[in-house]
Amino acid sequence: MTLVIFGAGYSGKAIGRAFAAKGQTVYGTTRSEAKAEALKALGITPLVFTGEALSREVESALASATHLVQSIAPGPDGDPLMRLTGANPMALMPRLHWAAYLSTVGVYGDHDGAWVDEDTPCKPVSQRSLERVEAEQQWLKAAARADIPLAVLRLSGIYGPGRNGFVNLAQGTAKRLVKPGQVFNRIRVEDIAAATVFLAERGAGGLFNITDHEPAPPQDVVSEAARLMGVEPPPEQAFETAVLSPMARSFYGENKRVRNDRICNLGFQFRFPDYRVSLAQLWASGCWNEEVF
Repeated sequence: MTLVIFGAGYSGKAIGRAFAAKGQTVYGTTRSEAKAEALKALGITPLVFTGEALSREVESALASATHLVQSIAPGPDGDPLMRLTGANPMALMPRLHWAAYLSTVGVYGDHDGAWVDEDTPCKPVSQRSLERVEAEQQWLKAAARADIPLAVLRLSGIYGPGRNGFVNLAQGTAKRLVKPGQVFNRIRVEDIAAATVFLAERGAGGLFNITDHEPAPPQDVVSEAARLMGVEPPPEQAFETAVLSPMARSFYGENKRVRNDRICNLGFQFRFPDYRVSLAQLWASGCWNEEVF
């Protein structure tokens, strides 16, 4: 297996590390040479890709790829690989057997706290989610034309080593914002990697929600992290009075509970099924403050 990861950031590095640990050849793109050494340390061969053009090295890696993970978010100009390949990226990958597109549960939009699953129609609210829906459709169409299974992984709020409530508490940036009825799903980055390996090894295609089992109020997660640290949590604050960036505020404009039954029914087991299990492991292992990916 030869895997190429477009966008070897936080999730992409975790995915690459998981495949490399199984002895697979892994390439991963980064925007600068400065970040290349970090990828090498994880067993990932770095490729510089700024989104403007496909270099000879990138095209060579694509030509050898049997598996692909596209993790780069689309922007106003759309998905970068679609834009640079005339919406036909598979033409550059004659050996490709399977591909994955990392999306977001934001494509479902707001459901007033109701449960959603992969059969729920998309009704995105934010511009970034509208762009995700368009990119999903482009990848699904391209994969269908090439007769290649494509797994669309719709991810909830990503956290893990180096990016979690403990870090926010230690840095003094944690907040307990209270918006009655508001819940979020979350996902540990290691479970994203494990789910990607699971689907790739089975050649599984389709839509998959990659999320924990327990949507929960955000203030509860902060309180649990503070309890484990043995510190006082920040005071509760009404959401309406909070000073937030437009992007942060937009997340609270969507309220839903996301099911993960589809991948579980295939036999996948989440290592971190809820925030309590996950936070306890982060704290006990001591890896909470170190971004190991």
